[in-house]
Amino acid sequence: MPTMLVDEPLGLTCVFSDGRRADYSLDGLPNPVLARDLATGLVDLIHPHGTADSDGTVNFYIQALRNMVRTLAAQGFAGGAAQLRRGQLAEFWMASPTRLEALTRSLVEGFTQSGGTLGEGVLELASGRHFNIQPNRQALPPYAEEEWQRLTEVCRTLVDDSYAAHRRALADAADGQHPLEGGWKPGNLRWLLTRVGPVSISDFGQHLDVSAAVVHNRGGFHDATRAVFPHLDALIAYRLLFGIYSGIVPDGIDDLVTEDIDWAGDSTVLLSYIKRRTTAESLNLPRRAVRVLEQWLAQSALLRTFLPPEERRKLWVGVSRAGGSRRVRRIDRVAVQRWALRHGVVGNDGQPLKIHRSRIRTTHEAMRDKSTWTGSSRATIDPNHTPAVEGDHYLTAATPAQQQAIETVVEDAQHDMLRRAHPPTVITEEDAAALAGGYPQLVAAMDLDDVAIAELVGGQRDVFTAACGDQLSGLHGPKGKPCPARPWVCLLCPLAVFAPRHAVNLLRLKAFFSRQWQQMPAAQFMAVFGPYAARIQQVLDRFDPTVLAAGAAHIADQDDELPLRPEEMTA
Repeated sequence: MPTMLVDEPLGLTCVFSDGRRADYSLDGLPNPVLARDLATGLVDLIHPHGTADSDGTVNFYIQALRNMVRTLAAQGFAGGAAQLRRGQLAEFWMASPTRLEALTRSLVEGFTQSGGTLGEGVLELASGRHFNIQPNRQALPPYAEEEWQRLTEVCRTLVDDSYAAHRRALADAADGQHPLEGGWKPGNLRWLLTRVGPVSISDFGQHLDVSAAVVHNRGGFHDATRAVFPHLDALIAYRLLFGIYSGIVPDGIDDLVTEDIDWAGDSTVLLSYIKRRTTAESLNLPRRAVRVLEQWLAQSALLRTFLPPEERRKLWVGVSRAGGSRRVRRIDRVAVQRWALRHGVVGNDGQPLKIHRSRIRTTHEAMRDKSTWTGSSRATIDPNHTPAVEGDHYLTAATPAQQQAIETVVEDAQHDMLRRAHPPTVITEEDAAALAGGYPQLVAAMDLDDVAIAELVGGQRDVFTAACGDQLSGLHGPKGKPCPARPWVCLLCPLAVFAPRHAVNLLRLKAFFSRQWQQMPAAQFMAVFGPYAARIQQVLDRFDPTVLAAGAAHIADQDDELPLRPEEMTA
């Protein structure tokens, strides 16, 4: 069992979805009965029963559990969870910080979900409104386009320069020899480093039977180490550039190992990673991210040969400084900020740019091309986010150009909803007087004169499914050009007028919808054809049944009855 409660001594043992194991001790608490009940509730919150799937998240719950047990014990409480009372818990939660209240409420609820019994009204209190409401945190806005470009250029330059220097160093080493035999030359220093690995200056001197001072005075050692092995500056640049191109969450990038990379060809990579607040995810990397990954694997290949097996499998490896033997263990925000200061990465205010890796992800999502979202049943950035959260995090935090594009999309959607709300214009008698008398607002809106009305009724303005008030109006294309809309788009167009002579083509279009419904997933059909399929029935319901019966005799239920493009065929 991945998560198990241990009684002697009291504690938890967990195995998370990524295979990592963690043990937590709850021994020595002043009220072991309550501690065990709350630990039982915690088991229900941890993978695979709940969503807690990392050591950090479970540790937050453990700390909250200890805090609650100690606080209540100090007030004289010695019973279990079943003896807790509403007033006692309300007092504890009102005096607790926001996070402590949220975590301990979940522990109490988890106790009942695992089969425990609480006192009267306790569960309702625990699952009810929190006393300490967590303030809404404002998501970091995307970087300005100029800042984003400067950061990308600095990372790209560092990555390319370090890789070029690495390749030159390997070429020099291939032609070199031992410095004791060939002399103190850059190529010979590189030759020795490729055989002894990243060593300190004193260790390098031991291989030459000289002191560290002699190596330092002769020079060239630090430059050779920097060229042969990736160092901290290059490592930070690679990781930032990989985040810029891929948009993966920062904790997912941190914990990548070489086994997470699944090559599906020469230029396609499926990357698996762990998102710490959820679980394992995967991403088909963009081409630029694949190239960065290939380049990094090539540049770090030599260093990996000198690392122990467990450290070798980590994706991001490097030496902490040129000329040293210490490996990079962790890259924190301070190290990244110092990197930005060293390389002159500045914001639009002229100050050193504050680099937040989560903000890099936000900017990646804001900048990327969203044309592939067209027709998606749920066009969202992250499947773990609701559309409302993504709207708050990504759509409201956009550049002026993107904000204008978003407003245009919203306006188009509003106009589309208004068009759907208007009933279809259907004339049951092909008579100009009937059109003018039955739809005075339509005639006024289209600015139709007697000649135009006669053309609508007489068929001179017919398209496939209707008569069009003005094909050059530019409603679905450039103004002054013929309308490029597909036949079914006319069903929701305010310029369309339907007459009995259109019944046959409308029935053919309805049969086409039926064929599409049979071959398409329901969600995809509703996204592409749903509104038009509902509208066509509204139009046909206004026709005389005898007209529809006569028209049905001419329907062959085949694609060649409609003006379709090859990709729209159903056969």
